[in-house]
Amino acid sequence: MGRNGEPAADRRGHHHGEDHAARSHPEFVVLEIGGELGALIVHTDPTMHGAEIEISREGAPRDGSHKQVLERSAGGRPCYTAVFDGLRAGRYALWTGRRARAREVLVRGGRITELQLPAA
Repeated sequence: MGRNGEPAADRRGHHHGEDHAARSHPEFVVLEIGGELGALIVHTDPTMHGAEIEISREGAPRDGSHKQVLERSAGGRPCYTAVFDGLRAGRYALWTGRRARAREVLVRGGRITELQLPAA
């Protein structure tokens, strides 16, 4: 535990014992895009809330890079998304566990790609 009884944060700012997906996330998302870097917003249905989606470049070994599906608000309605930014332009695969959920997802530099991931 940290000061004031709050969960302690490690050196990367992650809070131990905190379930990041347990709350809604009304804050704005800042994306690192431009030049050869793009972003991917993955939309899911509510059943994937809290799930981790892993991303890897097509043809490259999986490195464990992942994001958690969080509840956000769009137009006053809840939506469930995983947001990947700072991605080099190219084609990517998305995974949940050992299962490839999407292949050949094209991310372009300086752009935001959006994908609706079908229910499991």
